[in-house]
Amino acid sequence: MIAFKNPAREDMRFRATHDALTSLRNRGTVLSDFERELARARRQHGVVSILMCDIDHFKQINDNYGHPVGDEVLQQVSSPLLNWVRSYDSVGRYGGEEFVLILPGCDGLLAQRRAEDIRKATSERLFETSAGIPSLSISVGVLASNDWDSELSTAQLLKEVDLSLYRAKASGRNCVQRAVPQIAGVFVDRDCVSSPVTS
Repeated sequence: MIAFKNPAREDMRFRATHDALTSLRNRGTVLSDFERELARARRQHGVVSILMCDIDHFKQINDNYGHPVGDEVLQQVSSPLLNWVRSYDSVGRYGGEEFVLILPGCDGLLAQRRAEDIRKATSERLFETSAGIPSLSISVGVLASNDWDSELSTAQLLKEVDLSLYRAKASGRNCVQRAVPQIAGVFVDRDCVSSPVTS
C-alpha cells in the first residue's frame, strides 16, 4: 500500500522544527540533534563537533538600519551555511544572530578548519541588502566532544563552546576559537586559529 504525504501535516511539522525567518532548524530541534549525536558518539566511541557562529556587530546593524535590514542579513548569512555541511549534519538558528552547526564524526581539527572556511567565506562575501551593507564578519566557537570528559552533559558542553565564542569576540572578532579543557585554570591552546579583523 502506497503511503501518501499530507502536505498540510508536513507543513505543520516543518513549522514546528524550523526557524520561521531563516528556514534553518530551530533552537529546540538543533539542540535535540546535538544531544542525539553526542549520545551516539559516546556509544560508538566516536566524536561529534559543534560550531557556534555569531554575526559581529549585529546590534549596530539593527540600530543603524532597522530590524527589517537585520532580518535580511540573518537570511543571507544563514543560507550559505547549508552549503558547508554534509547531508547528515545539522544547521540551526540558536537565537538572535547566533547559529549552530552539528558535525557528527568530525574531529576538532577538521571542525576548526570548517569553521575557518565559513568565517573566511563570510568575510569575503558581498552582501546585498536594501540598505546596501556590503560586508560582514562572523566569530566562531568550536568544540569537539572527544576533547572533553564523557560525563559532561550537553548543557555543559554548550556552555564551553559558548565561552570559546566569547573568547573569539574578545580577541577582536572575525576569528575562530576552539574550546579545550583547562589545566590549572589555564586554557590549553590546541591548534587554535585566530584571524585578524579585516575591517
